[in-house]
Amino acid sequence: MSNAKQEIEAIRREIEEHDYLYYTTATPRISDREYDALFKRLKDLEAAHPELVTNDSPTQRVGEKPIDGFSHVDHAVPMLSIDNTYTADELREFDGRVAKALGDESYAYIVDPKIDGVSATLRYENGLLVLGATRGDGKTGDDITANLRTIRSIPLKLRGSGWPSVLEVRGEAYWPRGAFDRHNEARIANGLEPFANPRNATTGTLKSLDTQSIADRGLAFIAHGAGEISGASFESAADFFEALKAWGIPTTKHQEVCTSIDEVIVFVETWDEKRHGLEYETDGLVVKVNDLAQRDRLGTTSRYPRWAIAYKYAAEQGETILRAVDYQVGKLGTITPRAVMDPVQLSGTTVRHASLHNFDQVERLGIEHGGLHENDVVLVEKAGEIIPQVVRLVSPGSPRGRKIEPPTVCPICKGDVARDEGGVYIRCVNPTCDAQIKERLKYFCGRDQMDIEGLGDVLVEKLVDLKLVESFADLYTLADQEAAIREIEIEQQRKHGDGVKTSIVKFGEKRTTKLLDGVEKSKGQSLSRVLAALNIRHVGGSSAELIASHFGEMEKIAAATEEELQDVDGVGPEMAKSLRSFFESEAGTQLWRTLAARGVNMTQPESTTASPDSPAAGKTFVVTGTLQKYERKEIETLIKQMGGKATGTVSKKTDFLIAGDKAGSKLEKASRLGVTILSEAEFIKQFLSE
Repeated sequence: MSNAKQEIEAIRREIEEHDYLYYTTATPRISDREYDALFKRLKDLEAAHPELVTNDSPTQRVGEKPIDGFSHVDHAVPMLSIDNTYTADELREFDGRVAKALGDESYAYIVDPKIDGVSATLRYENGLLVLGATRGDGKTGDDITANLRTIRSIPLKLRGSGWPSVLEVRGEAYWPRGAFDRHNEARIANGLEPFANPRNATTGTLKSLDTQSIADRGLAFIAHGAGEISGASFESAADFFEALKAWGIPTTKHQEVCTSIDEVIVFVETWDEKRHGLEYETDGLVVKVNDLAQRDRLGTTSRYPRWAIAYKYAAEQGETILRAVDYQVGKLGTITPRAVMDPVQLSGTTVRHASLHNFDQVERLGIEHGGLHENDVVLVEKAGEIIPQVVRLVSPGSPRGRKIEPPTVCPICKGDVARDEGGVYIRCVNPTCDAQIKERLKYFCGRDQMDIEGLGDVLVEKLVDLKLVESFADLYTLADQEAAIREIEIEQQRKHGDGVKTSIVKFGEKRTTKLLDGVEKSKGQSLSRVLAALNIRHVGGSSAELIASHFGEMEKIAAATEEELQDVDGVGPEMAKSLRSFFESEAGTQLWRTLAARGVNMTQPESTTASPDSPAAGKTFVVTGTLQKYERKEIETLIKQMGGKATGTVSKKTDFLIAGDKAGSKLEKASRLGVTILSEAEFIKQFLSE
């Protein structure tokens, strides 16, 4: 026992050292194979001596079972936002405010990259990680300790000595580009839809309840600030970050201390090119007063520290030549034009396609030059550093090509098209259009609808192309096509040497079994999910739940008149008309009855009755804008659990509007109608605080 304990402790120290060298100093000393062998030896020893397993062991990063959910935690020190600036003049204005507040004192700035990740805080007590949480609303966040423990760059136990009794480290969790790309390659190989971008994927990962499913994703963490600290003090931020490095917490190696705002501006200008070579997305730099005592004197506003500012670079733009326009057909038949261009480098990526949004936008872009034509020179930018879009026509092409006109037939099925009445969109009106079928199927199978595991976008495309699926109902006869599904050929990408090798493989037995199990499981989804999945125009997830809860059965919804449908809070004339149109159509009736005949549930479970004393009981809420602590669906679920109703439309029946950032027309309408308007924080205080 004594020998086993000594060997376990020695291996743990060795693994912790190698984690530090790999993740914090980027100077690994052993190969991945040697590291894996060490890790396996530790697991074997701990399996033989379970009484020697400790919570800070490297083997304990991943929990054995999914967690039940996330509890809320109050931040000891608020996690404030940072105000933005976009020009050198605005940086000088910020410097002027600092200089005025500090009087004759000299001061310096510490500058580091503004990482486009997910803000998180780590709390260490006596050197051990005891809590990890999201930013939330700045005062209260979600406890995501279990998920942050899976990030190998986050030490479970601090290195060295001299650390404070309490140390809160603020930073960004992010998905390194290389690890993100490799994970997407694996998803594609398994017939799943790739993640759109690292930041959104990181958010989703940190909200997962199953740590085992996310442990191998390769997320990382970089510290950029502090929260509560007890038992130690630092004169400057630079000193604090040096201490963090010694304790094994990753910090950026691109940090710079500048003695004047002129030095800051020079750094800003030189950094614009360098930032595209980083392993993480970044759209700017954060400039902070270095001296911590001066920060205290400068103080904060209710939202921002007065000692910090973020400099954000303008969306990168580039000129290129428009060669053609292709078309994407959505699940409701919407035809969206997309520019096909000569390759142009933007934000470190090669861009060949860009959004043109709609044909009214195409017309506006070319209005001064007789329309937009092939071979025209256009200006393209990456909006939000993610989505490329055409900003304007720079000059007519030479020679000028074909004029870009709205299609007169569907580009996929060649069926009829029509423009929305009073709208800007052109739609394919052929319900059997393959492109629409594919998009509707992708939506039907999505996480918020039928949630069919194993049925990603790539496989949907294949199933429709092979005529194995032509409608939602066909999904529930796929078991009869098992042999054909196994033989479907898909592309599989694997890293080989310096590049990625693409090979064609069969879908195979394992993936087919997973798919069919996912289809069978989806039969038990609630009526509200089935109704949402049917893709009836104007009927989203929230309204589907209200309708399903009101009527209880699909049969009753199908028989309801427009007036009866409008008795449901949140259902207006347009939605009611759309529902009646669907259920009165032969195709709609046949679809839901066929789904029912194939075993899909058509009833809504009775909701748990909330306490009549709940302050939300019987009240109607509308949520709008961007929230900080909750996703919109999460806050709507909380409202329903408290006995309230969450609708998507503001009316005289609405009791409360919860307004986040960038709340628009719903906020204006609520003000006109005299509806009580709450911020997210006010809602939490009034309805969720104990």
